[in-house]
Amino acid sequence: MFQLLFTLIFAEMALIVIFVFKTPLRKLVIMGLDRLKRGRGPTVVKTVAGTLFVVMMSSVYNLMSIHRRWMEDGDLNPTDQVLASQHMLEASLMGFSLFLALMIDRLHHYIRELRIRRKTMEAVKKQNQIFEDGKSGGAKEIKILEEEMSGLSAKVKQLESELEAKTKEARNAEANAVALKKQSEGFLLEYDRLLEDNQNLRNQLQSVDRRVSRSDSKKFM
Repeated sequence: MFQLLFTLIFAEMALIVIFVFKTPLRKLVIMGLDRLKRGRGPTVVKTVAGTLFVVMMSSVYNLMSIHRRWMEDGDLNPTDQVLASQHMLEASLMGFSLFLALMIDRLHHYIRELRIRRKTMEAVKKQNQIFEDGKSGGAKEIKILEEEMSGLSAKVKQLESELEAKTKEARNAEANAVALKKQSEGFLLEYDRLLEDNQNLRNQLQSVDRRVSRSDSKKFM
């Protein structure tokens, strides 16, 4: 356990030293950390750090228990002394390793931010240089850009007119759909009325048939 913790601490210290000095090895380390922070890497790192923190808190709790017994009894046996020293060393090493891991993460973040800002500044400088070159002797390029802008503005106007036409078509289609819906509702009402009239006529025919049948029966009697 102690060998693993010491190895981890020395590895973290080596990474911090690599971050401090600008060498090709630092680029490789930064690329490795960039890949580590993608996908499932952050989840794995957080899980390992959480496990290490829990083990550290367990060592601290055991150390506090031994210290409480020492306060109650007033003396510690050699076994408790060895255990107390072991727990103290474990907690110190794990806490120091977590602190170094946090330092590595922050250094990596700051170095990335610095690289991004440098690239942004270089891009701005290149744009300014291009602008100055074009301003000094690039009248043709300015004319070409103006022609491209005029062409783009014409295309924008054409697209706006097409959009207006499509909007009008959509509105007309919507109005036609509403009119057809109202017309279909009128047809349904007319159909219901015709069904009702048909039913009334059938009822009237049935009543007339009954009357005729009754009159015929009276005649025969």
